[in-house]
Amino acid sequence: MPKQNSAARRTSIAGLLTATSLVLALSGCASYDVTAPADARAEAPAAAGKAKDARLAAAGDAKHQSGAKSGRKTADAGGDEVDCRKAKCVALTFDAGPSENTNRLLDILKREKAHATFFMLGKNHIEKRPAEVKRIDAEGHELANHTWSHQILTDIKPETAWREISRVQDAVRKITGKSPRLMRPPQGRTDKNVSKISKELGVAQVLWSVTAKDYETNDSALITQRVLEQTERDGIILLHDIYRGTVPAVPGILKELKKRGYTVVTVSQLLSPAKPQPGMVYRP
Repeated sequence: MPKQNSAARRTSIAGLLTATSLVLALSGCASYDVTAPADARAEAPAAAGKAKDARLAAAGDAKHQSGAKSGRKTADAGGDEVDCRKAKCVALTFDAGPSENTNRLLDILKREKAHATFFMLGKNHIEKRPAEVKRIDAEGHELANHTWSHQILTDIKPETAWREISRVQDAVRKITGKSPRLMRPPQGRTDKNVSKISKELGVAQVLWSVTAKDYETNDSALITQRVLEQTERDGIILLHDIYRGTVPAVPGILKELKKRGYTVVTVSQLLSPAKPQPGMVYRP
């Protein structure tokens, strides 16, 4: 066999590395960049890790001083205080709201001192329930995009897909002054074109590892069982706050996750000290 020259070897290796960084889309021909939360954290710039460590240290000092003055320990309010490099974290996410169930869900999350990421729909949801959108933001949860009308982004023209995402960005910014940094494509369907649009609009894509399939049952006990059976460290739980059986399942889910040693966080907390990269697909 003839000896391969060094340039050819470098080309071959580069090709293999590129191939391993891409995932085939459902069409079998398109591809997109994908990474897991743990890999994103590990690959975060060293400066970002040091900055997070400094914030955690400062937060710890502030809590200690506050607790000493009051004679009691202070509760963890979430935010950037969670370090998923060390803690056993799982991200809790809700799709397709806000709905008539959202305020009840927010009451539960507030009581349990848990934070979640809300991938919101525009039509009939954000546009009709701006008060819930404001409350989600005000109580420390993460605002995220689930498109305007839940069209499958890989099945529509690029200009239509652009509008599906950008209309939610505009609507949320108008209500809260903030633009979502995360987007969940309906049915998890994405490809290189959706990734390109997402990058241009400044949103990262987030898939999931746990689904209760709460769209097919209102049995809260079954929903709880399905979540707990699938949950592992660094997982992303997908639920919907639009279905009748889902919100009643949340207290039991949170209680058991805590019992098993999990810290429930938002998606961005799960990725930290990495920052969500526009266009990237995050999937456990």
